[in-house]
Amino acid sequence: MRALKLILPAMALLAACSGPAGKTQAQDAGLAQPTKAPPASVEGLKTSFAPVVKRAAPAVVNFSSRRLVRQRVDPFWDMFSGGGAPAARVAQSLGSGAIVRADGVILTNNHNIDGADEIMVQLADRREFPARVLLADPRSDLAVLKIDTGGERLPVIAIDDTEPLEVGDLVLAIGNPFGVGQTVTNGIVSATARSNVGITDYSFFIQTDAAINPGNSGGPLVDMDGDLIGVNTAILSRSGQSSGVGFAIPAAMARQVITAALGGEHMVVRPWLGARTQAVTADVARSLGLAAPRGVVITDVWPGGPAQRAGLKIGDVILAVGGEPVNDEGAATYQFGSKRPGETVPVRILRDGAERDLTVRAEAAPGGRGDAKTISGANPFQGATVASLSPAVADEIGVDPFAGKGGGVVVTRVAQGFAQQAGLKPGDMVREVNGRQIRSMSDLNAALGSGGKAWRVTIQRGGQLITAAFRT
Repeated sequence: MRALKLILPAMALLAACSGPAGKTQAQDAGLAQPTKAPPASVEGLKTSFAPVVKRAAPAVVNFSSRRLVRQRVDPFWDMFSGGGAPAARVAQSLGSGAIVRADGVILTNNHNIDGADEIMVQLADRREFPARVLLADPRSDLAVLKIDTGGERLPVIAIDDTEPLEVGDLVLAIGNPFGVGQTVTNGIVSATARSNVGITDYSFFIQTDAAINPGNSGGPLVDMDGDLIGVNTAILSRSGQSSGVGFAIPAAMARQVITAALGGEHMVVRPWLGARTQAVTADVARSLGLAAPRGVVITDVWPGGPAQRAGLKIGDVILAVGGEPVNDEGAATYQFGSKRPGETVPVRILRDGAERDLTVRAEAAPGGRGDAKTISGANPFQGATVASLSPAVADEIGVDPFAGKGGGVVVTRVAQGFAQQAGLKPGDMVREVNGRQIRSMSDLNAALGSGGKAWRVTIQRGGQLITAAFRT
């Protein structure tokens, strides 16, 4: 089981290892629209959730993904087998998903299919189909798959990202825990807007006490209308099994990824604010005259970015984005990042003791990988792909764009070569090579061109500077 380490208990991803709604682009692409049908009455719910299950369960699928993993055999047996040949084994992952379009478009978690060589989908009626990936988005941990139905229309589940969720709302989790077969559990929404829990880059989760276990990953969290309101993704547990604290990715983020996939995109382009923020602590709240900590304070602004053009300044406290309160950096990033490029987003701020409203235009982060280069030759970066750190590159690989505000070069990919042996990773910022400061690709090219066999390299990783010496 994949796990994300928290202090205690552990956060585990769930991949098993043995309001009137306006039309959106995704709905126009053939997705089912939420309707208000089951249950017939509140009294009926006291007896059975069956009407909700009958509506949602036919669109829930199970699947397995397989990938070939090579590992070295026992060194003792190497002496008899010719020595050192890696042995191959098949790693298999079980998970769940939901059919969101009748021609076989399926939503699931990215960690269920990451690196898979083969993906097989089993429908509720037990028929199996091979699936291909339309789009994988590691930053949100969502993926969109497609199966060939031969023209057959399949049952679908509607995505409801407009109905406001409240703590205490009844929900059902549907999936395939432990590979035993389709299973339904019930619970309530325990909390909304859970952020900074270390699961994805866009951490903003629905928390539920509905029992979810390994194998539920990628399955839907549904409301009492039978609509998908979230994608079950992780649990908080000491044992790796359900302890009543589960997390689901909200439907708004799911719709954004589906829309990108159905539009033929290979990655999700999300707006960025162009400002660095941090949560308002109790001390900061007192200094601002706030009765209680709330909002996020702006600590830096990108020159010419959306925030600066909207009039936001360092020291402003953002209280709400798009009408939704934000109380930490993760919430602010999610609320702005879940909007569509080109959309005008209302932002409420606190400045000089008074609240005021501004509007920010949602725009994609600028820059790209136009100067990306794979390094060759006898040097510590051999096999690494590097690029100038722009906001777009930073967003794509999940690093802080402000780390390169004054210029910088970042590792975007590491293939086989000396770079892999040296331990370089995507997201590493190259700061110095043999005493030369690296602010641009030309600086790095010059440093590598003048090097010999001895190298001294300084990188920045997660805010920490690391210096190492190499011989090539």
